[in-house]
Amino acid sequence: MSRLRLGVNIDHVATLRNARGETYPDPLRAAEVAIAAGADGITAHLREDRRHIRDADIAALAALCQRLGRPLNFEMAVTAEMEALALKLVPHAACLVPERREEVTTEGGLDLAGGFNRIAPAVRRLASAGIRVSCFIDARDDQVDAAAAAGAQIVEFTTGPFCDAVRAGDPEADAYLATLARAARRAAGAGLEVHAGHGIDYATVGSVAVIPEMRELNIGHFLIGEAVFLGLPAAIRGMRERMDAARATVVA
Repeated sequence: MSRLRLGVNIDHVATLRNARGETYPDPLRAAEVAIAAGADGITAHLREDRRHIRDADIAALAALCQRLGRPLNFEMAVTAEMEALALKLVPHAACLVPERREEVTTEGGLDLAGGFNRIAPAVRRLASAGIRVSCFIDARDDQVDAAAAAGAQIVEFTTGPFCDAVRAGDPEADAYLATLARAARRAAGAGLEVHAGHGIDYATVGSVAVIPEMRELNIGHFLIGEAVFLGLPAAIRGMRERMDAARATVVA
């Protein structure tokens, strides 16, 4: 079974920095530490309101990842402003996400099926520039099919419903996981690379990691939270160990 990649989202290092209007902690330093600790890539979301990551951060992260030979996954809303920035920086990947200014964090997947005529042209323009395009979607057949039809190379399934159910002791957790596994099979069958993220922690990562079609997990908030107690390298190593242990149980 192929090794499961770990992308570390460093958005909330910037959240902490911005809380005091200081220059520290520095998201660029967090990215360097994460890579040294075993992250396979860095994820960052430049939101319209710049509530955490800022334009200068994205430019610096793109340069760092290029220098270190690691991918930058640029999470972005489907807007002309963000598309122009992506085309200027040409990150390894652009993950198209929904965005509402009033939300605390991304609350669900991009409605690619409902917004196909608006989103598909952006997918094509980004892909034509040599950027790998990912769509952050719910684990639904219509969204998977729309991603394939739009020409995306990757789908990233939101694991939020599953992780929230596990933490709440909700018996629907198993059903959410089964839905995720079915969607992963459908996506892989359509030629899409399968990623997942949102809400994953030490208690939930193993269940997602054993889905055979999974190729990458993007994890941020939990790791930054654990870093307060353990340090970022130890938090990342702990996640990496759990991912690898779960993956070792999967029969190829």
